[in-house]
Amino acid sequence: MGSSRPVLITATLAAALAGAALLTPAATAAPGRDEPRPHPVREGGGRDTGPARAPASTAANALDTASDRQARTGGYPRETTLDVPPVNPDDKSIKLGLAPYHSLAPRLNALQQLGDRVSVEVAGHSASGHELYLVTVTAPESAAQAREQERMRERIENAPAAAAGDRRIAAAYKTPVFINNNIHGNEWEGTDAALKLIEELAKANDARTADLLAKNRIHLNVTANPDGRIAGTRANAGGFDLNRDFITATQPETRAIRRIAIEKQPAVMLDLHGYVNGTLIEPTTPPHGENYEYDLFLKNAYANALGMEKAVNGLGYTPDKDGVRPAVIPFRDEKEGWDDWPPIFTPQYMPFHGAVASHTIEFPMRVNNRDYDALPAAELRRRAAVNTDIAGAAMRATLDYTHTHRTSVIADQIETFRRGAAGEAQRPVSEETVPGVPGIGPEDVYTATFPRAYVIPAGRSQRSAVAAARLVDHLLANDVRVEQARTPFRLQGRAYPAGSYVVDMHQPKRGLANVILADGRDISADVSVMYDISGWSLGRLWGATVATSVSAAPRVPTRTVHAASPTGRVAPYGDLRLRLDDPKEIAALNSLLAQGVRVRRANDGSAVVPGSARGAARVLADRLGVAFDRVDGHGTTALHRTRVAAAVTPGELFALREMGFAVVPVSTDVLNAGFDWSSVDALFVSSDLDHAKLTPAARAAFDASGVTVVGLGGQGAAFNAAASLLEVTAVAGNGDANGVVRVANAGGPITGGAPAHTFVYSPGWFTGLGSGVRAEQSYGSGNPLVSGHWRAADDGKGGPTDAAGRASIVSGTSKAGAPVVLFGTEPLFRAHPKGVFAQIGRALLTR
Repeated sequence: MGSSRPVLITATLAAALAGAALLTPAATAAPGRDEPRPHPVREGGGRDTGPARAPASTAANALDTASDRQARTGGYPRETTLDVPPVNPDDKSIKLGLAPYHSLAPRLNALQQLGDRVSVEVAGHSASGHELYLVTVTAPESAAQAREQERMRERIENAPAAAAGDRRIAAAYKTPVFINNNIHGNEWEGTDAALKLIEELAKANDARTADLLAKNRIHLNVTANPDGRIAGTRANAGGFDLNRDFITATQPETRAIRRIAIEKQPAVMLDLHGYVNGTLIEPTTPPHGENYEYDLFLKNAYANALGMEKAVNGLGYTPDKDGVRPAVIPFRDEKEGWDDWPPIFTPQYMPFHGAVASHTIEFPMRVNNRDYDALPAAELRRRAAVNTDIAGAAMRATLDYTHTHRTSVIADQIETFRRGAAGEAQRPVSEETVPGVPGIGPEDVYTATFPRAYVIPAGRSQRSAVAAARLVDHLLANDVRVEQARTPFRLQGRAYPAGSYVVDMHQPKRGLANVILADGRDISADVSVMYDISGWSLGRLWGATVATSVSAAPRVPTRTVHAASPTGRVAPYGDLRLRLDDPKEIAALNSLLAQGVRVRRANDGSAVVPGSARGAARVLADRLGVAFDRVDGHGTTALHRTRVAAAVTPGELFALREMGFAVVPVSTDVLNAGFDWSSVDALFVSSDLDHAKLTPAARAAFDASGVTVVGLGGQGAAFNAAASLLEVTAVAGNGDANGVVRVANAGGPITGGAPAHTFVYSPGWFTGLGSGVRAEQSYGSGNPLVSGHWRAADDGKGGPTDAAGRASIVSGTSKAGAPVVLFGTEPLFRAHPKGVFAQIGRALLTR
């Protein structure tokens, strides 16, 4: 993590990220929560703006979920002879004196030979195909003993009331601890600290280590981001910040960690990062995630943080001698700016799978970005050694806490699951409910009102069957229980057909079910600014209809769902209608067009496929789950394969490829170098393309191209204005605002059939629409924000009421006759709001 939120950085660049020089702070004691102190700053906040350059293979690898599946067999140790990759002298770790990726496999192979405590498994693969190494350190277990551990783990989750009184669990269950390293590739040192810890535990012959390993399993993800470690980048090879990908899980590295969370069920978890000086140790400032059992979490997280703080400060590093400030615990020392509200970060996702203490740890001495290039190698290595030392101290303190408090840690994990299964209310945090944690106030109290059930309808009650299936499969992938009704039923006055899905909220992981399906809440009044996204509802943004039952679960016979029912179908005769409301439907269309099928567009934006292509349609219906229904009309406009020049973010590039578009990444530099516009049909602009910086030749070439232009956000609007495409005035809302908003769709080719909600980050809208410019979508009336954080700026402008009723998507034709569509919303944000992807897809198909 580290440094880039504009609102916070001016106050904190010198203080929170002061790894660039040896600094002498005015005081060595950490200030209290009520004392003024600059905010800590995380790197990566705000709307994604970096250019997308990932090769298409990374998207293909990310979309392939089968290759990462691993079996759980046998006892411990589970020795794996790892394949050794070729030596890579360009690995960025080498300059820092740290372990390059190619050295990990031989080192782990050697560690497995030190005794009978170390196991290594391949947990998955990165976006570019590198292996992810999961190490388990524990006392040996026979296959029978390992099976017993698994039975106890399942009992804790699935029968928590019984597990609470199970003496065998209390006596023999090994507490799982998970240490995740290097998820940001250019925050390296956790990997090296983990390797040292593994070797120490493998070699130690003292009684305490033997007892530690007899009563705990220590799981270490050696590097969660090999692509970034090698390249020295925060993101993986697909350009994704993996520590923003939880809850959506687009990337294979994230899905591997999700499987570890489900299969290992860690009670305590660390996520190692850099660089905040002094060492930042969670728990966090408000707002706190409302779906946690936060009283159980805070009790353990705060106590463990104190132990880590003592261990880190006890290393003896000082501001004067080493440039290292004392450790900071945001919950205690800060008022806001480092929250645990969104479930997109690894430690904020883990509690939903039973972690009763999970922490981001930020070591202090910056060695990445500008420092990596500017500082002497000797200074970089000194800093990296300090960071490795601090990471190791945090790891060892966490193991000490878990071992010492093993009984209560396991009991609290069981209680977390028991409350969910029983449908009990959460316990608001206070100094009475969480004794030993000082300074708890009303600003720390966040609880949810869980509904009794969610229903995802089937049949005609469902807006999009393929979207419903995707949502159900995503719930299952996150270990949420889903049932399917065997017969029709009624619930709260509404009829549902057989086949509808039911999420009974009396289940152990109700918090995760709710975080996925619920609307969320408007927290604009709670804090002045949020670090990252504040609203994310998949129930609103993934394209499916989701109904909430507040007080009753349906009384209907059900079956347990292991995979969503197939949704693909093809009408047996006549021409075929393919709705274009979902990214899979856009992908099916692009496949048909690539095969040379002559498809036409209907007035409502759907596609009309000739009956002669029924064979190709059957293949796509089976592969993608899309429906081809019979249609009588023949469509009005021919659709053509659209090749896209895209100046976009990595998430947008991924989403375009997910929809099957042929994409060529471009930028200002690419266009200035001379670009063959005859090779593309559309230009999509959201990032890294500045019309004002184009050479006269590049501008002339674009002007003559006649391509469709789709612009998104501030850069898209600026390109439109500079190129004099559409006569509109773009208005920028508060740049920090984000969340789920209500919208009104005009229908037609771009927003016909679109959901009534979308996602915004740095929202914008359009006024002064000129002749021929059409409002395709507008923000809802009143306050359009459903969930998230959207305040007016300091000047009182840019708030949600300013946006109410204003056009959020506009379309028209440029003076040269080319179609132009502008978006003030974020339909492709980090490849997340899948139910609104199709708006971009439809816009690109406009000719």
